[in-house]
Amino acid sequence: MKKICICHETGEGRLGGHFTQFAFKGLPGVETAALCDSNDDGIEERMRLTEASRRYRNYKEMMEKERPEIVILCSRLPEDHYEQIKLAISMNCHVLCEKPFVADLRQADELIELAEAKKIKILIAHLGRYALVFRTMKKMIEDGAIGRVLTFYGRGKEDPRGGGEDMIVLGTHILDLGAYLFGAPEQVWADIRVNGKPITAKDRLKTEEPVGPVAGDEIMAFYRFPNGVNGIFESRRGLMERNDASHMGLVVAGTKGSLAVRYSGERSLRFKKGTAMPPEDEASFEELSLQESRIIPDALPLNYEELGMKSYDHFYFGTNNRFAAWDLLCAIRDGSNVQSGSRDARIALEMIVGTYAAHLSGHPVSLPLKERRHPLEIQ
Repeated sequence: MKKICICHETGEGRLGGHFTQFAFKGLPGVETAALCDSNDDGIEERMRLTEASRRYRNYKEMMEKERPEIVILCSRLPEDHYEQIKLAISMNCHVLCEKPFVADLRQADELIELAEAKKIKILIAHLGRYALVFRTMKKMIEDGAIGRVLTFYGRGKEDPRGGGEDMIVLGTHILDLGAYLFGAPEQVWADIRVNGKPITAKDRLKTEEPVGPVAGDEIMAFYRFPNGVNGIFESRRGLMERNDASHMGLVVAGTKGSLAVRYSGERSLRFKKGTAMPPEDEASFEELSLQESRIIPDALPLNYEELGMKSYDHFYFGTNNRFAAWDLLCAIRDGSNVQSGSRDARIALEMIVGTYAAHLSGHPVSLPLKERRHPLEIQ
């Protein structure tokens, strides 16, 4: 029986992750020992829903007293993760962590080295790697359904956070999917602007939450993936309202067709048969019917409504957090790698940091980066 602790701080307006606290709920072979949350308001209900036996107000105290085998880190702020993960590793505790991983490549390097030395698993909740829609997309690409892949197009949410903040908060999902589908990119070139003018190393963008160095209200990044696949990521501030995800998503164009997913609605997989060029051909996208066949043995069904999951987005989070948790349990048991590990998350961070490096240098930059400091911190 694996002992699990949850760090889900809900005070001071920090809402934590996307139902990450319920990732192991109903899975076989686990018990939730404790919940760390300093917020008294509604704590009894959160204790009941997570099935935690004990409650703590301090993360370090919880870890030292409980000595769990797995800890869930629900904060969506990368600045929280470094110290939390480092402490968990020192206690031989595996980690399931909300994205983004961290905002500093040097911290990512250190945590990966420490974890691998002690054979500790770190799973970062880039849930696209577990979602049926993107797993199906990957299989169709590998099976040649769209021919030779030419270009990957990704956009952020492009709401009031558009630009640099969008890139690390939401774009990390899109960039991670690029690496998931095609492998780690080899090169990046970028143009980053604020009020229509190219940013300098001294520019900073005021963000809604602390997510590390950020600049630019307009980002255009070009990546070169293995096997000649080109990648594009774009985000512009203020094109959409705060809760409208109509722009967020990706399109993969090949010589025989294209595949597309938007994060609005039910995140359907759409397929267009026909050549990628010219774009004005008469072929249209059709929505594909997907059927989930994966089963977690002996898992209890989730009561989505009781857990506050009432929309398709919530269902997406609940379902794929559970597949992520099961992946971590299997990896611990078998000694295998998780499908969304810290090395994978570092690639997405490298793509983000590399975007700034390429823009400020004025030329394409090779990945992985030799300079591990964030370009906005180098004066």
